[in-house]
Amino acid sequence: MTSIGPSEVRKGTKLLIEGELYIVTDTQHITPGNWRAMLACKLKSITSGLVLSRTFRMSDNLERADVEEKQMDFLYQDHEGFHFMDKDTYEQYAVTEEMIGDSKFHLKEGMECAVQIYEESPIGIESPNFVELAVAETEPSLKGATASGGYKPATLETGLVVKVPQFVGEGTVIKIDTRTNEYVERVTK
Repeated sequence: MTSIGPSEVRKGTKLLIEGELYIVTDTQHITPGNWRAMLACKLKSITSGLVLSRTFRMSDNLERADVEEKQMDFLYQDHEGFHFMDKDTYEQYAVTEEMIGDSKFHLKEGMECAVQIYEESPIGIESPNFVELAVAETEPSLKGATASGGYKPATLETGLVVKVPQFVGEGTVIKIDTRTNEYVERVTK
């Protein structure tokens, strides 16, 4: 475990608090009047899903959890969760849907992701910043439509619904920014 100060805590930081692993979901620096600065955090328990609000003084020492990230291939999804394989050892890990969250909409079989491991168990994934997914369902494209012609909803092959330009039709492969779930560009292959 690494000891850090509150000024080093960011959204996504994993902390050990009273022996339990938490992920920071939101932070806010507070400087109340003539008092010393503090950091208000929202923390979510990795194991129970419990959400806490904590305030730390800048003089407090916090324990950063030693979370390892391994590049793995996404294999498939079933009732146990999402299955990943370590490319080096061929060991397979199952990650539950609760741990993956909305990243499930970015996963395609064979895709490489960073799986986060804590004490030999997977606790979540970090999907790539951009993914290429095919449009499964949308309104018909308009003849002569340009990129500035407005947007329409489209359901992608993973179930994610995004707004796409009018010229994008079913079967078109598009690039999505996974941080914002927004259309970036049409992929030509």
